[in-house]
Amino acid sequence: MTDTLAYPLIEVPSPAKASPAGRKRVRAILLSDRIDTSQLEHDHVVATVPLTYQYGKNGFIVLFRYGVAVMIGLAPEEEDDVLRSLRPRLVRPVSPSEEETVSIELNHDKDDQILPGGPISLKAITPACLIVIADALSKSVVLARDEREVAAVFDLVEPFARQLAEKGSAYASRHTILRQIGNALLVQQRVSGRVAVTDKPDVLWDRPDLERLYARLEDEYELKERADALFRKLTVIADSAQVLGDILDTKRSFRLEMIIVVLIAVELLIAGYQALH
Repeated sequence: MTDTLAYPLIEVPSPAKASPAGRKRVRAILLSDRIDTSQLEHDHVVATVPLTYQYGKNGFIVLFRYGVAVMIGLAPEEEDDVLRSLRPRLVRPVSPSEEETVSIELNHDKDDQILPGGPISLKAITPACLIVIADALSKSVVLARDEREVAAVFDLVEPFARQLAEKGSAYASRHTILRQIGNALLVQQRVSGRVAVTDKPDVLWDRPDLERLYARLEDEYELKERADALFRKLTVIADSAQVLGDILDTKRSFRLEMIIVVLIAVELLIAGYQALH
């Protein structure tokens, strides 16, 4: 669990309690590094962490401060309106954005389950259930971005590793190495810090009966496995950057030593010349 205190769900007005028949489309989009949710006022707020409110007749919006917006049961034009309204609140927008969609359907006769290759089947569609689903989807899209960025860093590291293997030396600028270290630190900070991929959503403090649903979502999107794989890759990148940094330091030290030797030799030549004359 995160250190953030869980806030109890606020009762939705009676019209929102009636869940419509059929399916609801859930769309999670990574928009930026952060969404400024301060002083964002809406009617029919059902939770404050993450900020969740009713939109339209049967839709919901869930906003995560680490840059993900999850829209549930909205028509395409409503989704466009929501995205436009959020633009002024985006801190460092992400391009290209990451997106994940899933369908949920109401089935009173069965327990909550995730059908293979199909929708999420819920016995009751409640705000708490929607927040749990939104949490899993939001972490999935953040992991997708981090996986893409780590893959890009690996593409930079590979030529240097190949040079070391084939020629016994590598040619990389200090600027390139520092960029690799910076990218690795940013991804690590997102995975273990702001997003806390391996932590459970705060709503489970108030609704422990939804633990099983979250566990199934966690397995479906392989959240823990993907986070562990990212950490292993980040370790490899950090080790590679350290090796390349040591190589650069060794080359710099060698150059300094050669410069000193040359200066001493020049000084001796000048002294010898002056002694002879």
